[in-house]
Amino acid sequence: MAIANSFKFHYGYIIVFCCCLIMGVIIGLVMSCAGIFYTPVSTDLGVSKGNFGLYMTFVYACSFLMLSVAGKMMDKYSARWLLTNCSGVVGLVYLAMTQFTSVWHFYIAGAVIGIALAFLLYLSYPVLINRWFNTRVGFFIGLCSAASGIGGVLFNPFGGYLIETYGWRNTYLIFGIIILIVATPLLGILLRNYPSDKGVKSFGEKAETAEVQKTGMDYTVAIKSPVFYVLLVFAFFMIAVSTLNLFLPTYVTSVGFSVEQSAFVASAIMLGVTIGKVALGSINDRSSLAGVLTSTGLGILGFIFLLMGKEGMAWMTIGGFLFGWAYAGVTVETALLVRTVFGTKDYSKISCF
Repeated sequence: MAIANSFKFHYGYIIVFCCCLIMGVIIGLVMSCAGIFYTPVSTDLGVSKGNFGLYMTFVYACSFLMLSVAGKMMDKYSARWLLTNCSGVVGLVYLAMTQFTSVWHFYIAGAVIGIALAFLLYLSYPVLINRWFNTRVGFFIGLCSAASGIGGVLFNPFGGYLIETYGWRNTYLIFGIIILIVATPLLGILLRNYPSDKGVKSFGEKAETAEVQKTGMDYTVAIKSPVFYVLLVFAFFMIAVSTLNLFLPTYVTSVGFSVEQSAFVASAIMLGVTIGKVALGSINDRSSLAGVLTSTGLGILGFIFLLMGKEGMAWMTIGGFLFGWAYAGVTVETALLVRTVFGTKDYSKISCF
């Protein structure tokens, strides 16, 4: 009987599935596969890879500019419909990208995608997991975040094949259709905002611990504390390092490897991201410091291997896999450190500052 009860279904698992859908399909296609488009699109448009890649700067910049507003909106409005609508917007933008003829078109698209990703990438699973789970939060955040790595492993070679066979425009078209017909409808049907919407308590919550979920530091106090700015600097450096992932496929081809080989390295990175996120989530359930040291240490080692990658694909592949652990830390470590240090009381406001 005890075993049966431990495996009792909870709607929180559906929320985990939805978060994995967001990260695996939407983020997997939009962010994990962004690098494979740099060479073909820039060549076709007659611009440098740096000029084309600047559209990702618009993605990140608009995401961060939108974050403070997005956090308040996630508290005030329905997360279910905010995330569903953002998914639809990203899918439609990808359809529009098939018709772009100038690099500035991508800059505008990057700005729109960035606004949507403020909700989808940075707030969706940390906020929802914190609402729906009271135990094993690190593991489930790591699991949901790892879905982007799984998406990258699957979609990078798939996207590389599509680009080689049908061209980058048709690849954007196929990616947009996948987002619109798979992710968007399922999010609208399955997502719920709070456990109370389904008449249940959060996973792992007991009657006597009902108040524990709302403990922590007030937003106004948190943003004035020194540790807040330490975490802010840590998050900045982690994100800065993660942007290297966008240029790694181009780096692989620049030292003499083929586009398909660069896609294979990108898949190795995403495999490292996938394993790293789940592992880091579990490690953080025990020790946040151990999680930080693991992520940064393996990331540095992976970067060294990548620099030696021109000696052979084995170096590139191993380096990509290890670097994936640093990339994994961007979402897992920052989300869990905020919860560990400041609690869950004003989590969405603090995490999106």
